[in-house]
Amino acid sequence: MYGPGTGGPGAPAPGGASSARPGTLARLDTAGWAALVGFVAVLQVSIAAASILLTVVLALWAAVVVSGRVRPVVPSFFVPLAAYAAWTLVSVAGSAQPIDSLVDAKEILLFLVVPAVYGLARGPRASVLATVVLSVGAATAVIGIVQYAILEYDHLGRRPLGSMGHYMTYSGLLMLVLGVAGARRLLAAPGPGSPALGVALALTFTRSAWVGASAGISLLFLLRVSQIVARRDVQGLARAPVLAAAVFALAALGFSVAPAAITDRVYSTFDLQDPTNRDRLAMVRVGAGMVRDHPLTGVGPEMVEVLYAAYRPDDAVNATNPHLHNVPLQIAAERGLPALALWGWFVAAAVASLARRFRQPATRPLAAAGLAAVTAMLAAGMFEYNFGDSEFLMLLLVLITLPAAAERDAPVERIAGVIGPAHD
Repeated sequence: MYGPGTGGPGAPAPGGASSARPGTLARLDTAGWAALVGFVAVLQVSIAAASILLTVVLALWAAVVVSGRVRPVVPSFFVPLAAYAAWTLVSVAGSAQPIDSLVDAKEILLFLVVPAVYGLARGPRASVLATVVLSVGAATAVIGIVQYAILEYDHLGRRPLGSMGHYMTYSGLLMLVLGVAGARRLLAAPGPGSPALGVALALTFTRSAWVGASAGISLLFLLRVSQIVARRDVQGLARAPVLAAAVFALAALGFSVAPAAITDRVYSTFDLQDPTNRDRLAMVRVGAGMVRDHPLTGVGPEMVEVLYAAYRPDDAVNATNPHLHNVPLQIAAERGLPALALWGWFVAAAVASLARRFRQPATRPLAAAGLAAVTAMLAAGMFEYNFGDSEFLMLLLVLITLPAAAERDAPVERIAGVIGPAHD
């Protein structure tokens, strides 16, 4: 975790002790932690409040770094994420409308969530944040159910959206939180709100989130089986098929009693004549055309919608689209193939980091939740550009950073004066 020559977590900074007194440093760290808890709590409630609190978190985290003479340390997957951000600026420079592209590219600032969480959510704090995520998610799930059952948010034209501004954001957040709940239920103690999360997600009519959640929960089940096999637990292995059958039977029962609007939405997933399915196929050709003409830097952030008409095939349903409803395709078309390669490196590095932490009992539930989040993002991202959704992106980054942060179980005074990068 520390670079060569640092002397470990208690080593002093060159030139003497930390520039801040231990008490001051501890108070800054505590204030930053409190702001981080607030940020994570409101992330699923209000993007405006979350943005304000994130600014406070980053300011306090920077104060800890500067006051303690600590070089910021980051988990390994932040390196490709930073490189992706840098290439995004290259694509901005190559855009036909650089100012508009630069404004749209501001989401790369959200990547700073990773070092802030890594620095402030150390040790047991990481599990506390996961509980906050799960508890708030369960509460927003109840809001969505009430919207559907009482307030008539019960059709495609008016879907449950919790406290979010859009049902896609709401369903994406539910999908991630469901992975946290599933990780705790399968690998640790049962978590609150799992049934409500599943019901609320079903009621959003959002097929991409259904696919993502199914992929995430399936991965968690496989991880559970792998643990049973590793322990050579014959009884547990015998119960695994029974558990799988019970889950399948429960899903089948839920499908059989679901409202017709929900079941029709499920069937539409496999209907190639469905207008949204046809339009997504058209988007693939639009994106392929953009990548062919602009392979290195793409058309630029925010330019897909501007140039959509120039690439739109005749059989497309919509005249234009804000994005291509596919994460890899959107990144390649908007920022170029190098950006797609860097994003792929980030995903691979995040999975490798989480897999290492999954092998450690102390961080296993957090790592499983992170792996479920990445899996859900990838699966749902084949049908929706969720990586470009600010609320979704921030929660994803929180979840994949928590297992690494949990390993940094040391008070801030002990890491003050440490110089060197993390070795993840």
